Amino acid sequence: MKKVFVSGCYDIIHAGHLAFFKEAKALGDHLTVCFASDEILWIEKKRRPSVPIDHKKFLIQALEMVDDVVIGTNLERGLDFKEHFLRIKPNILAVTEDDKYKEMKHELCSQAGAQYRVLPKTPPKTDPISSSEIVRWIRAPREVPLRVDFAGGWLDVPRYSRVGGYIVNCAITPLVSLNLWEYEKRSGLGGSAAWAILNGENGVNSEINLGVGWQDPAIIQETGLCVWHSGLNPELYFKRDGKMLKGLMAIHFSNNEHDTPAIVDNNRNYDLIYSASQAACKAVLNEDISELAEAIRMSYAVQMEEGMNPLMEIKNCLARKY
Repeated sequence: MKKVFVSGCYDIIHAGHLAFFKEAKALGDHLTVCFASDEILWIEKKRRPSVPIDHKKFLIQALEMVDDVVIGTNLERGLDFKEHFLRIKPNILAVTEDDKYKEMKHELCSQAGAQYRVLPKTPPKTDPISSSEIVRWIRAPREVPLRVDFAGGWLDVPRYSRVGGYIVNCAITPLVSLNLWEYEKRSGLGGSAAWAILNGENGVNSEINLGVGWQDPAIIQETGLCVWHSGLNPELYFKRDGKMLKGLMAIHFSNNEHDTPAIVDNNRNYDLIYSASQAACKAVLNEDISELAEAIRMSYAVQMEEGMNPLMEIKNCLARKY
């Protein structure tokens, strides 16, 4: 009898795992699947198990191509299955082409007299997905806020960050979801970051990969009225509950779509942006609406210098900006 052995975290079984198990079983007559214990899963993935360990073993054992299931507990990185492997003495260790520990496994196979076989990742008949992606989707929020920024916009773009500068922004309601979105799309309220977060993606990475800044996902996830340090990554300086703004804000759609990646590298007055950010920081710290309005007017002056169209005049308006 030709024995085949496979090992992995297998936290949430998906179609890709089933395809791999089926192809591994085709290499021999008997297939043993080793999955990571809770401790090993934490070492490898830095997360708790999604399924209790006994349930996981029962589910894998129920698969028609699987003959035996064992649990990897060896703390040697990449070889949590070592004790079972040496005990069972399989003929083949089947791995995927992206195996991170191939050298160590090659050595183990030589020690046990087994063959090391690499199987290509055959795409399942469904869209490919990983356990990590499933976990992210499960953990994704159902609703998130959008955001308004008052000053310091563009200082969150890593290449334009300045020591001593700040980004001042706040989360707004109503909340949005994948099914309910009551704002105009591409309106400059952080919608792309919100959409990424709702889909279980890392919002900061998503925005940085677009070549823009991190302020949108940062405030969407933090909520409240926040002051952030300008820098390569989000670093919260301090936070208010936002009560100072209650009943004092209005949002008006200008009928101009906002495309941040297209304008991120435009020439703009970063000295004035920097000054506005410091003024806004002080205003929020003091909870002073008049000071905050002055910082917003400074930010608006930058936008006018860039050639943006003037916003409509509104009676009793303290300040306005895009």
